[in-house]
Amino acid sequence: MSRRSFLGKSLAVGAGTMGVGLLAETAKAAGDITAGDIAILRWLAAAEIIETDLWQQYNELGGIQDSEVPGGSGNEAFTEALEAIDDEMPQYIHDNTDDEISHVAFLNAFLTSVGGQPVNFDAFRTLPSSQASGAQQIGRLTNLMRNNIDTSWYLRYRSTHNPDFNFEFPQFINISNRPTIPPTDLPSKSDEIQAIANTAAFHFAAIEQGGSSLYTALALRVTNATVLRIVISIGGAEVNHFAIWHDQVGNAPEVNIPGPGGVSFPDMEDFEGDESRQSSLIMPEPCTFIDPALPVCSVIRPSLIPNAGAVHALHAFSGSGVFLGQSQAFLNMLSDLASRADSAQRQL
Repeated sequence: MSRRSFLGKSLAVGAGTMGVGLLAETAKAAGDITAGDIAILRWLAAAEIIETDLWQQYNELGGIQDSEVPGGSGNEAFTEALEAIDDEMPQYIHDNTDDEISHVAFLNAFLTSVGGQPVNFDAFRTLPSSQASGAQQIGRLTNLMRNNIDTSWYLRYRSTHNPDFNFEFPQFINISNRPTIPPTDLPSKSDEIQAIANTAAFHFAAIEQGGSSLYTALALRVTNATVLRIVISIGGAEVNHFAIWHDQVGNAPEVNIPGPGGVSFPDMEDFEGDESRQSSLIMPEPCTFIDPALPVCSVIRPSLIPNAGAVHALHAFSGSGVFLGQSQAFLNMLSDLASRADSAQRQL
């Protein structure tokens, strides 16, 4: 039985399937779980549901479809364009999707086990799917048809500056109002399908770098040791995802879509020798951290709540266009979850 199937069945039958020892340990862990801890876990579950919705759409068209991550049948032209970036791209998309599914299942199951309310957005799955071959025709939470991709992270991690010290980074590539999956079937090896694949690759990293900072920031507000273990452990997986996608975008082929609504991806080899943009420099450059008087240090950044917390993450999601067409009720629910998570205070 796959991990995803196991988690799904465990959620369906409830705590009755859990061993006595596990229940006892969970109950013990719940002893000092605060309302703030629950708020943090609920926002993280919400964020992971949103990420899963994004990744499932990517996997249906460009990932590996199997029993572990079912749904969709693949789109040959889009998959070829992704493989022009890296031939392992379909496997990585599949595995990232599987990871996010597991995060949702675990966080909601843990919330239930300690008396918290799990997060469910099924009522808001109303947005249309891509009409390209391979996509399931089901309701979505997120919109991948008209997106603004934040590419400032590419420059941030090559810099000694840190957003937590009020330093703002420009966009590395301007990607505005562009699809990140093919809306319809497009010609194989065309500039348009390659531009969409390149845009998706930058979006992959943008999603996961945000998650890396989010988990880092919220971990500082956790009280319960078990909840802290959950947050830093899942956060570590998000960092791993980001590192993979950060490396991948350096292989994006040069392509230019002229005119209004177009996009231009440079020849990444032209930046060789430029430390602020060179594609191979993916290790986080040491930067200002904690205090400018201290030596620079290689870290995830930002890591402060105003720059990396739940409300900031919500604004990043919204600003990217992934919620275009969503109801105000959905946005209000997300805003409440985010505000409660950021308001959590560590109790010692």
